[in-house]
Amino acid sequence: MPAYAAMLNDLVARGAALVGWEKEPPDFEGQCRALIGGHGEATSVARALALLDSYEAFDDEEKRDALLCLSKLLRDAESLASALRDVDLDDPKSIRRLHFASEPPSQQLLRSLNRIPNGTQRLVQMRTDLLQFKKTDPDLRSLDQDFHHLFSSWFNRGFLQMRRIDWRTPAETLEKIIKYEAVHEIAGWDDLRHRVSSKDRRLYAFFHPALADDPLIFVEVALADGLPSTISEIINSGVDTASANKPNTAVFYSISNCHMGLAGVSFGNLLIKQVVKELSVEVPSIQTFVTLSPVSGLRGWVVSADSNAKDILSASQFAITKSLNSDAATTDADNAAVAGIAAQYLLHAKKPDGLPIDPVARFHLGNGARLERILPRADQSDRGIGTSWGTMVNYLYELADIERNHEAFSVEGKVIATRQVRALAQKQD
Repeated sequence: MPAYAAMLNDLVARGAALVGWEKEPPDFEGQCRALIGGHGEATSVARALALLDSYEAFDDEEKRDALLCLSKLLRDAESLASALRDVDLDDPKSIRRLHFASEPPSQQLLRSLNRIPNGTQRLVQMRTDLLQFKKTDPDLRSLDQDFHHLFSSWFNRGFLQMRRIDWRTPAETLEKIIKYEAVHEIAGWDDLRHRVSSKDRRLYAFFHPALADDPLIFVEVALADGLPSTISEIINSGVDTASANKPNTAVFYSISNCHMGLAGVSFGNLLIKQVVKELSVEVPSIQTFVTLSPVSGLRGWVVSADSNAKDILSASQFAITKSLNSDAATTDADNAAVAGIAAQYLLHAKKPDGLPIDPVARFHLGNGARLERILPRADQSDRGIGTSWGTMVNYLYELADIERNHEAFSVEGKVIATRQVRALAQKQD
């Protein structure tokens, strides 16, 4: 075993014996300042362990106060002032000195915490707490920026490992897949077995060495003949489809992020693109890569007093939304109306930055997909009806167009969609 790993294990076994506090430890701020004050390797690791143990023993209010304390740690004013006085924009060394002098102490402290056993995992949980507290306390935004900055580096593509999940995967990981599934609930072990071991199914996940067998994100894929029109074709299928022997379409029907504390760190686009490459080699008959995606923000957008739905929808479209009850649309006319409303929402409902309101649309369009079809009555579950009158969409990943579509969306905010979808978005008074 390497000497450093042996030292860490020894520290865990002996607790905080090397912390250097003979009696009671200082308060949380004192522990933070002691950790970033600079010490030998063993003492720093022991103090990091003690600090995280202190934090995790706090109740919610104490955790919030601790995070506020961490966010307000300041650099030594004299050192920073000196670096500012001496900065020479023509001297790279001078600029680097300013950079290190101005780096927030919170980032230095988070790096120190990351060095202990399971430090990364514990920091991911700390950021989960932070994201909850940040909703009501804007003073925590700067600390969240520090977390995001560091996590984007620690979880970059070079560290990610893609694995196919199947029935031979350790049970501990399979249990996590059931727990983390966020789109279409996995109804027990039989359902999971169908999703990971049937001939027409695949499940791929990204892992990180610091989180061992705990997935970061996973995507579920069905191999099919042609584009699906309903989620029940996939979820409720109890046997392999006949097309599984030579499928022509890979359907991405569920993608789940596993850790709230990693929100904003991009994994999904990388995972989908790597799965496309993997399947292209493994199953050469597959020529089409498409999603079957929810439109989970649709009904909320229509009914929200703060949305711009009344400005985008025609008077007749808006009237129809009032007449639809809590059930899915049932008549052809209602289905056509819902499809048009969904098209308006996906093409024209934008955030202040000009990108679509719908998060799933932002994700797939940002990856370079095309909005291919709108599918009324595709999801008859209570959740699907309650969020979008049962509407789902296909986003198509055309390999030759992915980069061009991505550039159009990222640079111009352009939603790439088929003529069929654009025709549905025409106002009908």
